Amino acid sequence: MYQTIGLIGTGNMGSAIVRAAAKSGLAGTILLANRTLAKAEALAAELPGAALSSNEEIARAARLIFLGVKPQMTQLVLDPLAPILREREERFVLVTMAAGLSCERVRDMVDLNCPVIRMMPNTPAAIGAGVVQYCGRGVTVEELDDFAALLSPAGLVDQVPEGLMDAASAVSGCGPAFAYLFLEALADGGVACGLPRDKAVAYAARMVEGAARMVLESGKHPGELKDAVCSPGGTTIQGVRALEERGFRAAAMDAVIAAYEKTLKLR
Repeated sequence: MYQTIGLIGTGNMGSAIVRAAAKSGLAGTILLANRTLAKAEALAAELPGAALSSNEEIARAARLIFLGVKPQMTQLVLDPLAPILREREERFVLVTMAAGLSCERVRDMVDLNCPVIRMMPNTPAAIGAGVVQYCGRGVTVEELDDFAALLSPAGLVDQVPEGLMDAASAVSGCGPAFAYLFLEALADGGVACGLPRDKAVAYAARMVEGAARMVLESGKHPGELKDAVCSPGGTTIQGVRALEERGFRAAAMDAVIAAYEKTLKLR
């Protein structure tokens, strides 16, 4: 159990992660700090054991320090905290969720060989249906296990080699936006065919959810499941043909690759 955890930056992703930590029951005190105080106050009001704090106090007191800030802001946030961290005698772990920043890069930012966990969550973690990849540098096996247990209410929490973190981010971190675009397009198609907008959105969303569960629970390849829906001479195969004519799969692959290549530029 982490006695005290701290979150610097209570944006959407940081808030989702600390909510998961609170649900796990494995966090003691939860310290929250944000540039806009009202956002931290609102989050503190909904989480048991949470308290408003400051970046400096979190740097002094938290055992697990989550950095919920964007890549381009990380150095700016860490600069005034580095001297505090270097003076600490008690062990602590820095946790970065900034795309593209390696564990070693975060160490360089504080000029300290401290333990660092790098994680990449996605937005569905806010409802317990997310994906969180993580890796560590200078972190014990026990600390990594505790970290995974702490965030388990967020969804799938999966340890991967750091060399795969950027690719993982391009699939599951950016992927929800691609899925929402597809879902919206399906609903638009339904509206074009006469469905009311609310029903078209609900049908498309439930279909995507069900199809994803079929992949996970059946263990079958997505291509096999696709073939099972495409009856010879039927309606579905004509829709698949239309998607293929317009380069659907190539476009999806290119979206992941483009996100991956952008992540590499953030290093």
